[in-house]
Amino acid sequence: MTDKKLKATGGNAGRNRSHNRRVVLNFVRAHEPAGRAEIARSCGLSIQAVSNITEVLEEDGLLLAVGPKTGVRGKPATQYTINPEGAFAIGVEVRPDALICAVLNLTGECIYSERQAFSNAVPDNAIPAIKETVNRAIKNSNRKRSQLLGAGIVMPGPFGVSGLSALGGANLPEWGGIDIQAVFEQTLECPVIIENDATAAAIAERVTGAATTVDTFCFVYFGTGLGLGVIADGHAQRGAFGNFGEIGHIITQTGGIQCACGNRGCLETYASRMSVKTYLEQSGIDLPDGSALAQLLTDENPVLMEWIETAARHLSQAISILENIFDPETIILGGAMPDAVMDALIATLDLPMGSLANREDRTLARVLRGTSGRFTAAIGGAAMIIHKNTTPSLALFS
Repeated sequence: MTDKKLKATGGNAGRNRSHNRRVVLNFVRAHEPAGRAEIARSCGLSIQAVSNITEVLEEDGLLLAVGPKTGVRGKPATQYTINPEGAFAIGVEVRPDALICAVLNLTGECIYSERQAFSNAVPDNAIPAIKETVNRAIKNSNRKRSQLLGAGIVMPGPFGVSGLSALGGANLPEWGGIDIQAVFEQTLECPVIIENDATAAAIAERVTGAATTVDTFCFVYFGTGLGLGVIADGHAQRGAFGNFGEIGHIITQTGGIQCACGNRGCLETYASRMSVKTYLEQSGIDLPDGSALAQLLTDENPVLMEWIETAARHLSQAISILENIFDPETIILGGAMPDAVMDALIATLDLPMGSLANREDRTLARVLRGTSGRFTAAIGGAAMIIHKNTTPSLALFS
């Protein structure tokens, strides 16, 4: 989960204790097994400070002493590794039609996940349901609540009141004016991070997915609507009000399909889970879930193939805009859309030649499919909690 390109150093003053704990955890994660002298030398801490910190981290169950390092001169030194079972974090994605939960251990491994259908995601319904989901996740993953580092709650934007606050089926109703973080910290009785779904999904893809070696990329997230997460030089972009990335509401067709936001021709009316469901229903085809959509693709259903052609045309236009604005290493498509449908969309793209991304020296394709799957945003929510507790620099989340 650590970006090994980032190197943080500690300070020996007592007021830096919390920072120094994260410095040590960060170094051990990237270089385990590691001894105290190596940690002190690399992190700018005294041997005594490192001894004190590793002792406390071992007592807290976050580090494991794994014995002396072999093949070195002098007195063998105790080596430390991260204890994956020492702590855990929970991510919950709240969609208009589902609650999705993922539990990560301290090394970022997903140890439990669940998805449940959900309707009418107003606060009075969603908050107790999320509390129940978190309690069940703790029980089913065989973890103690005392080991819980916190919860990342992931929701579709926009946050706050704006011209996109009434987006029909793509957003959550009645959440405006609520201090979401305070409500969930009180309800779940643990630290909470709130993030929009596309940014959390991009973080998950950087931590465990297709972008683990990529510093600058765009992630187009297929939730109910369509969102955008951008990681630039390891930093998640958020915007002034936390609403960075409402790509679903850029207009790709002048005078096009009426969108719930009031515009005509928005991208997500042509290329999103909502749009494919609507397109199929207009031809009398019911779409109960993603498996049914994947089967339609296997059957080469002509209505679905028409939608893919249309969606790919609009996505190609949007991708060209992203490439020329952000100059990313690649653009990743991911989220709740079935992998096979995502692959078909990517194969059908007609990317323009006139783009900053059209370079002969490319090492990555211009567009990739994400690998974190439909749990990607929930995984990102949990990953943010672990990162906050184990890394001194909040590069991904600052």
